[in-house]
Amino acid sequence: MSNSIESRIRTFDEILEQKQDVEDYETESSREQDSVERNVLEAYRLGQPILRKHLHMLFLESCLTNLNEDHECLDCSRPWLCYWIIHSLQILGKRLSDSEYSKIAGFLAKCQSPEGGFGGGPGQYPHLASTYAAVNALCIIGTPQAYQVIDRKGLKRFFLSLREEDGSFRLHTDGEVDMRGVYCAAAISKLTNVWTPEMFKETENWIAQCQTWEGGFGGTPGMEAHGGHTYCGLSALVILGGIHRCCMKSLLRWIVNKQMRLEGGFQGRTNKLVDACYSIWLGGIFPLVHGILKHFDEEYNSEYWLFDQTALQEYLLFCCQDNYGGLLDKPKKFRDIYHTCHALCGLSVAQNSPKMLVIECDGYKDSNRLEVIDTIFNIACDSLCKAKDYFYSLPIPD
Repeated sequence: MSNSIESRIRTFDEILEQKQDVEDYETESSREQDSVERNVLEAYRLGQPILRKHLHMLFLESCLTNLNEDHECLDCSRPWLCYWIIHSLQILGKRLSDSEYSKIAGFLAKCQSPEGGFGGGPGQYPHLASTYAAVNALCIIGTPQAYQVIDRKGLKRFFLSLREEDGSFRLHTDGEVDMRGVYCAAAISKLTNVWTPEMFKETENWIAQCQTWEGGFGGTPGMEAHGGHTYCGLSALVILGGIHRCCMKSLLRWIVNKQMRLEGGFQGRTNKLVDACYSIWLGGIFPLVHGILKHFDEEYNSEYWLFDQTALQEYLLFCCQDNYGGLLDKPKKFRDIYHTCHALCGLSVAQNSPKMLVIECDGYKDSNRLEVIDTIFNIACDSLCKAKDYFYSLPIPD
């Protein structure tokens, strides 16, 4: 990878020129957009593009052991809390102690079901989403203890039990079918080396049916294009080797138009507001697109992703940092672990194109740089390589 270059941020006047034009016809949507733009402009006017790494680390480490009552609603998402926290810390360059990682691995072991897969907490039914979070968290920890928690034979049995004849996957026994299930099954089966062709028979066809007239992917055939489902759909096609089933021209048209002109961040659907979590769900698609274009066109040699990487960094640094640590959806919202993780993921993507592009503020050289993540699996590249080395030294279970 080439050396980084410092990115020139937009001036306030340049940002101001991008205000929406309602063409003398206000709607509820335009009023909401105007409110967001006012808050964003205030953040750009008053802030500095400096990543408060130390504060974010303190916030995340405190969340490992102390969560307030507002988090009770996430009792069925406890592997996700583990994943969001340790993934964020790793992106920031912080590793916990061996004993702390051992405790997390031990807790995740209690979330594993005898039926295969992981539930949202000890004793809860296994679910594909919590299985994805648990396995990724264990791979981030990356110790023999963590790897050995995963019952690969049970995992394979669990995936096969959720597969539908059309190639889609239910998220849990008798549960709903949507694109998240396909992605979680594809990503984790490939990562842990339990993948077999029969497990994903017809899956590429089902994913292709979810691409909409807009160009993005919906949760199921006939649903509206959505940033999260598009990330899942394209990633799954890459994993399965079925990228030829995607109409790249319409996908590219859709994703480039999801970056907001004034804010610099991404919206998740047409006519919706900016949200920091789409920094990875949409920003993370561009490295995949880059690889696909290089695969099909040997002369394609762009050193940058096909979106405004500087503007996304501006949005996350100016508008989405809480003064006490943690990141948020948009200005005037509250910090949370979910948006902290996905905003940092998106910031890493925006920095780490083939030619690194990093916003650096005077006196804070290198302080904004983050670790590189693999956007197909959404874990740090080093952790992904270590996990694959371990799991691919083992046979595929019967």
